[in-house]
Amino acid sequence: MTETTASRAAALGLPDTGPPRFDSVDDVRARLADVGYLSDESIAGVVHLADRLAKPILVEGPAGTGKTQLAKSVAEITGSRLIRLQCYEGLDESKALYEWNYRKQLLRIQAGQVSGEGLALAADEAPGSSWKALEEDIFSADFLLTRPLLEAISADEPVVLLVDEVDRVELETEALLLEVLSEYQVSIPELGTVRATRLPMVFLTSNNTRELSEALKRRCLYLHIDYPDLEREREIVRTRVPGITDELADQVARIVRSLRTLELRKAPSVSETLDWARTLVILGMDSIDAASARDTLHILLKYQTDIERASKELLTAGS
Repeated sequence: MTETTASRAAALGLPDTGPPRFDSVDDVRARLADVGYLSDESIAGVVHLADRLAKPILVEGPAGTGKTQLAKSVAEITGSRLIRLQCYEGLDESKALYEWNYRKQLLRIQAGQVSGEGLALAADEAPGSSWKALEEDIFSADFLLTRPLLEAISADEPVVLLVDEVDRVELETEALLLEVLSEYQVSIPELGTVRATRLPMVFLTSNNTRELSEALKRRCLYLHIDYPDLEREREIVRTRVPGITDELADQVARIVRSLRTLELRKAPSVSETLDWARTLVILGMDSIDAASARDTLHILLKYQTDIERASKELLTAGS
């Protein structure tokens, strides 16, 4: 009998996750394709293993290759709530984990003073006991503002947690993730430890702007998503761009592939390929020549030097 994800999680001392989300690697690929995400064997295999092994996935690769979309698509096909932590320089605990609602706490203190809770004492009360009760009240869950990490840990429903662009945060902030990823719990000094009752599926994405810590990598399965090969990119364009002809989809994929071989400041991403293909369809094109390609390169490329270099390449190819 196939071991369930729940029994594996229990053996590791982790929260329950319910039955496995996927039956096989082929099941992952088929269900992702149903929502328009064309995965390869590597992508589907890592997602399947992450589900079975109850481990987060660290997804690295160039920007715009579908890393974030993978997490969104997995959430969609599994019927899970997507909780996203968008990382940025300066992100701290109050924005990633939790913070106290200081305004609400202040109102509660003022209400207590008006009613006498924090000032008057009954005959059998020790000095300060009323204030202690009020303090315990304002540091209760009612006054806690949950942020994405704590939200994912405390959720009762199925959750996919997306920690997007984790390479943008400092090492100190990265350390905040370690307790969540290893124990699936968050420590709150005033309340104690909040442990997950249901294990979320976790995706961390990185554009390789800095090296991540070994401690973080050790807790994750690793997946590198690079630019797709010609056949897969052509299929992505055909699937994601309504009304495009097979000829135009093939031409778009081939031109983009050739441009990525040039020394550009920023190679065109898959998302930019799709934007370009949609632009060509809007312009009523069934096929594209070198002149039309040059006229629309500003959709595909984002630096003038890249546009000029690509224009010369297209001019040479078309002559």
